[in-house]
Amino acid sequence: MIPSQQQISAEIEAAHQAARAEGTSPPHHPPRDFAPYRSSVLRHPRHPLIAVGDDPEAAELSGPVFGATDVDELDADLTRQHTGEPIGERVTVTGRVTDRQGRPVRRQLVEIWQAGASGRYAHRRDQHPAPLDPNFTGAGRCLTDDDGRYAFTTIKPGAYPWRNHTGAWRPAHIHFSLFGTAFTQRLVTQMYFPGDPLLPYDPILQSVPDPAARARLVAVYDHELSQPEWALGYRWDIVLDGPAATLPDPEEDH
Repeated sequence: MIPSQQQISAEIEAAHQAARAEGTSPPHHPPRDFAPYRSSVLRHPRHPLIAVGDDPEAAELSGPVFGATDVDELDADLTRQHTGEPIGERVTVTGRVTDRQGRPVRRQLVEIWQAGASGRYAHRRDQHPAPLDPNFTGAGRCLTDDDGRYAFTTIKPGAYPWRNHTGAWRPAHIHFSLFGTAFTQRLVTQMYFPGDPLLPYDPILQSVPDPAARARLVAVYDHELSQPEWALGYRWDIVLDGPAATLPDPEEDH
C-alpha cells in the first residue's frame, strides 16, 4: 500500500524524535536507510567500502579529466545556451567554496543540473506531464575564482511529483557537484530555496537529522545580489569538510 503524506510526515517526526532522544547532538549525515525515503531502504550500501589496493590513485585513471580551457563563460549562464530566452524566473546563484578553516578552494570545478520552471528535466527518463522548454537544458558548470567564489545565472526550477508516496512533490532544488582536489573526492548535493512550503514534507531533505545541517542546504535570498530588472539573487556557501560541511545529497548517494 502506498503511504500518504500524513504517514510519511509522521515517520519523519518519529525519526527526528529518536535522534533527539539519544541525548547527544544529532548526527550531521543522514542515515543510509531513512525509512520515509522509501527507495533508500532498498538500495543503500550494506557492505564496507572495498580497498583499491596498493595504488589508491588507480580509481581515478578512468575518471574524466577537466581543464580550465574546457570551461567557458557560457557554461555558467544557463539562460544563454540556446537561441531563445527560457521561460521562468531568472535567478543568480553564487557563493564561496571553502575548507573547514574558511580558506577558499580555488579552481574548483562546480557543476549544476536542474529541472526547468515547469518542474521537468530535459532527460528522456523524465516523463512528468509538464512542458519542456526548448530554450533550457538545465545544466551548467564553472570554475571557482581565487576567492573560491562560483556564480551561475539560471531559471528557478519548479517543483515536481515523485512516487515516494501519495502526493509526493520535490521542493525546488538545484543539484551541485564538486570534485575537490581529486575525482574520488566528489561531493554531490542539493541547494534548496528559502520559504519553500514543500521543505518540511520532503523525505530527502528531512533525512538530515540535525536542524542546523538541514538549514545549511537552503540558500539565502540576498537583495544585494539581485540585478535590477534582470534576476533575483541567492547566496549559498559550500564548506567541503569539518563540522560545518555541506552534506552530500542522499538522492545521489545510493
